[in-house]
Amino acid sequence: MIKISEQIVANNNQYIAFNKPTGMSVQPDTTPEKSLLELAEIYTKRKLFIVHRIDRPASGIVVLAKTERAAQELSTQFKNRMVEKVYLAVVKNTPIAAEGTLQHHLKKILKINKSVVVAEPTEDSKEAILHYKVLQQSDNYQLLRVELQTGRFHQIRAQLATIDCPIKGDVKYGFRRSNSDRSIHLHAWQLKFQHPVTKEIIHLTTPPPDEILWNSFSISDLES
Repeated sequence: MIKISEQIVANNNQYIAFNKPTGMSVQPDTTPEKSLLELAEIYTKRKLFIVHRIDRPASGIVVLAKTERAAQELSTQFKNRMVEKVYLAVVKNTPIAAEGTLQHHLKKILKINKSVVVAEPTEDSKEAILHYKVLQQSDNYQLLRVELQTGRFHQIRAQLATIDCPIKGDVKYGFRRSNSDRSIHLHAWQLKFQHPVTKEIIHLTTPPPDEILWNSFSISDLES
C-alpha cells in the first residue's frame, strides 16, 4: 500500500507537491477511494487548495497550495501559461517525425468524458498545442518527451491518438489493450514555476512508476 508521505516531492509553507500514483484521483469523485487532496489534507492536518490536475490513470507531479494567496498566485501562473509542464509518454507506434509540434482544436464531450479533435474551430472547442520529441526506443515502444503549451482536458492523450500514437494502456483513446491496473503510461515528469512568494524559479522532477516498461528506459540519464 502506498503511503502518501513517501510521495512528497517538495514541502514548504506555501505548497506541498506529490508524485501522484496511477489510479488515484486528484480531487474527490464518485468512487470510494480517497483522493490525493483528501490524503494530503489528512497528512498536513490543514486545508489545501488545488491549482492544477492530472488524469486519474496517469502519474506524476501535482502541487497543492497551502494558503489562498499561494493558490491564487499559482493558479494565475497556470492560467497564463507561465508554468513549464513536461510529461513522459510511452507509445507503440513511431511518430512520422522524431520531434514536432501538434496544434489542434479540442472539444470536450461530457457524455463520454473524452476530448475529440475537430476539423474547424467551434464555439465550444479550444486550441491545444504541445511539443513532442522521441527520446528513446525499445523493441516495441517509444518514449516521448511532451511539453504542454496549453492545458486542455485529456490534451496529450487526444493529440497523440490523432497522430496514431495512442499512449500504452489508454483504450479510451485507441490503444488496443488496457494495462492490468488500468493505468496509462503517461507521467507528469517535470514542473517549473515561480515560488508564489519569493519568485524563485522552482524546478521539480519526479521518477515514473517502478514498473517493467518504465524501467526499460534510461530515464534517470535524461536531461530536462
